[in-house]
Amino acid sequence: MFYIKLVTPGSSFQRIVNTDSRMSAQILKRGLLRTAVKQSLTMTTMKYATASGSKVYETLDILVPKPFVYHVLLNRPKSLNAVNRAMWLEIKDCFDELGTNPDCRVVVLSGSGKMFNAGIDVSLLMDFAPRLAGCNDVAQKCKMLKKEILMCQESLSAIELCPKPVVAAVHGACIGAGMGMICSADIRYCTTDTWFQIKEVLMGLAPDIGTLQRMPKIMGSDSLVRELVYTCRKLQAAEALQTGFISKTFDNQENLLAGSISLAEEIASRSPVAVQGSKLNLNYSRDHTTQEGLDHISMYNQAMLQSEDLITSVVAQATKSKEPPVFAKL
Repeated sequence: MFYIKLVTPGSSFQRIVNTDSRMSAQILKRGLLRTAVKQSLTMTTMKYATASGSKVYETLDILVPKPFVYHVLLNRPKSLNAVNRAMWLEIKDCFDELGTNPDCRVVVLSGSGKMFNAGIDVSLLMDFAPRLAGCNDVAQKCKMLKKEILMCQESLSAIELCPKPVVAAVHGACIGAGMGMICSADIRYCTTDTWFQIKEVLMGLAPDIGTLQRMPKIMGSDSLVRELVYTCRKLQAAEALQTGFISKTFDNQENLLAGSISLAEEIASRSPVAVQGSKLNLNYSRDHTTQEGLDHISMYNQAMLQSEDLITSVVAQATKSKEPPVFAKL
């Protein structure tokens, strides 16, 4: 059970409050201290099982390994988790739902079977080709293609736009569409035998689902990104780690998932107001000037610095509590 300790006379927190009357007045005025004293919040530990109340998907499994940690598993192992139409649609629906789910604070994204993702399912292209060929006018063909491209883009953008941090746990191989997928994640871990490949040029097209837009901002070398795109060569895990595309590697898939879930659990223990606000502002600042980013966080924190999470965190730090702070659902 996690709880907030009660304030007792002579305690370290009592002394701190007494020595800073202004801080004490502000806390008491908001009524947050009274709330902290009167309420004991508990957190129920969930087994590593299918998320209760979650939607049932054809191509995804949704699991809960730890409190507030959701695990999205690409579940087409016989097809090496290749992305078909159902998966495109379900990824967007899933991350849109998790983005508003108060029981979810962090998402781990992984693949079942031999590899993380083998790219776009060829059957999807074969099904689409006859429909495209049936259009005689170039404008109709362009309209049809635009609709398909936007569907794919919006699917992967849902991962990036999800306010909850997403940890991609990659094993085996990550190809084509899979690269666009993990480029939309916040953090990328992999096994030491993993390799990555931007394969679209080899197939006769330019990547159009976000890899070209996101990967140069992730890696420190624009030159290397261009090399990988133009040649379609494989990027091995060691080089991916060295160049900053991956932040940590593990010996095997079991340790990879354990490490990813452990990281997610640590993030989930932090203030959801602070974590989600940080993701929002990191994404905003990446795509804007420094001053625009500063202006954005200034406006954002005018509201969020009034959150109860701030007081809860300050109390925990000030009292050096051995118990972790408990934050309300967001």
